[in-house]
Amino acid sequence: MLYYNKKLKGYPRQLIKDTTNAERLFWSRVRRKQLQGYQFYRQKIIYNYIVDFYCPKAKLVTEIDSGQHYDEKEIKKDNVMDDYIGEQRLTVLRFSDREIFENLKSP
Repeated sequence: MLYYNKKLKGYPRQLIKDTTNAERLFWSRVRRKQLQGYQFYRQKIIYNYIVDFYCPKAKLVTEIDSGQHYDEKEIKKDNVMDDYIGEQRLTVLRFSDREIFENLKSP
């Protein structure tokens, strides 16, 4: 079982309300076990982080990065998060908004 910071419990709901178009498109493809029967969760709290998507069966975290993730400060924060999540024996996949739009067609 993954530890999570209970103080963050209210934040995922707001993040879901503020979902980006790329996150919305990705979610439309993985929700309801559409991807080979794998269950995904959105805005999942893992330790002190809220990850975009989490698939427990595959031990996979998927992050969809928009423009703010590409400045030096955010890259360092993302690397710290990725390192922690990796220590939990989870794999992190990061995709840019552009990659999502180029590789997934709208339903």
